[in-house]
Amino acid sequence: MAIIRPFRALRPEESVAHQVASVPYDVVNREEAALYAKDFPFSYLRITRAEIEMDEKTNPYSKEVYLKAKENLEKIRKQAPLKLEEKPCFYIYKLIMGEQQQTGIAATFSVEDYDNNVILKHERTRKEKEDDRTNHIITTEAQTGPVFLTYRAVKAIDELVNETMNETEPIYNFTAPDGIKHIVWILPEEFNEVIISEIAKVKYLYIADGHHRAASASRAQKVKKESNSAHAGNEEYNYFLAVLFPADQLNIMPYNRVVFDLNGLKKEDFFEKIKDFFTIEETNCDVPSSRREISMYIDAKWYLLKPNSLVKQSNNVGDNLDVSILQSYLLTPVLGINDPRTDKRIDFIGGIRGTKELERLVNSGKAAVAFSMHPVSVYELIDIADAGEIMPPKSTWFEPKLRDGLLVHLI
Repeated sequence: MAIIRPFRALRPEESVAHQVASVPYDVVNREEAALYAKDFPFSYLRITRAEIEMDEKTNPYSKEVYLKAKENLEKIRKQAPLKLEEKPCFYIYKLIMGEQQQTGIAATFSVEDYDNNVILKHERTRKEKEDDRTNHIITTEAQTGPVFLTYRAVKAIDELVNETMNETEPIYNFTAPDGIKHIVWILPEEFNEVIISEIAKVKYLYIADGHHRAASASRAQKVKKESNSAHAGNEEYNYFLAVLFPADQLNIMPYNRVVFDLNGLKKEDFFEKIKDFFTIEETNCDVPSSRREISMYIDAKWYLLKPNSLVKQSNNVGDNLDVSILQSYLLTPVLGINDPRTDKRIDFIGGIRGTKELERLVNSGKAAVAFSMHPVSVYELIDIADAGEIMPPKSTWFEPKLRDGLLVHLI
């Protein structure tokens, strides 16, 4: 049984929403964040990446950065301005990217459900990234960006969402600089109980994107609880901000890989070792057309890798993913990359950047070889989470992405 709650969002006035809303903090580096925020004094990146307003030598994980984030939140709250909703609401959040459209419910969800695996995960988190967002939440006393959740669609909820979009005016409707359209409605209050009761019938919700945000909200809850002698369980810090989308609306792009060296191997020896588990053929195809195919780029040429008969079907769902096969049969045994989460010799390129970015990195000499992957499906993600398994890191890239700053949850 899953818990969903309306909340009083801190949100910008409609006229400045497009200036406040920002890309997620973790899809840009410091330089990119500074560039995005340059012409927007109210950009939420000044809160989620407050280090862009400080000396370049400043440690982005220092206390001073989190205090700057808190200062900027109060500043933008007054100057933009941001207003606190008068009463708790559910919000409908629609994203449009070309032909891809998806519509979810923005709400708060139970930290206890996260801790007790009513909300299921499919990725491991990294402590330093958890530390960062936990400190950010505790210092600002706000969850400044939503977790991206999914679930198997419920017809009654879909009907209420569609009715809201057809019968009411949105509070936001703008196109971001990247061409993605963001539309937000307030769900009529008379629908709230239906949403709550229908979600209560749902066995599991799933984190699609935002594992570190969710884990950090859980850690922040423990800190707040320990410091509150009157803790009752209904405080805002017991819930975290997320947008819940039906699985059948989602689009997953591949998460591609580049490796910076061949582990001391010459190209010919590298190819020979690959042949232990893969067939190799030269191709013009930079994107695999189906599962159990991997496109590889090296020395200005694309090759198609197909697992041979030695790569057996596993009883574990996650082991059969193409990213797992690549990791187990090539990256680890051939290139010596045992832990892709920490190894500096590998990097991950979101599918939105396309294969031209892979070619650029290899052609420039920055990378030695690149791998273009077939995307994981949302139902593979759900099956893996249901089985209690963990995907390899950087297995899924969701587009379009939610914007930070449109709906903020104060704790």
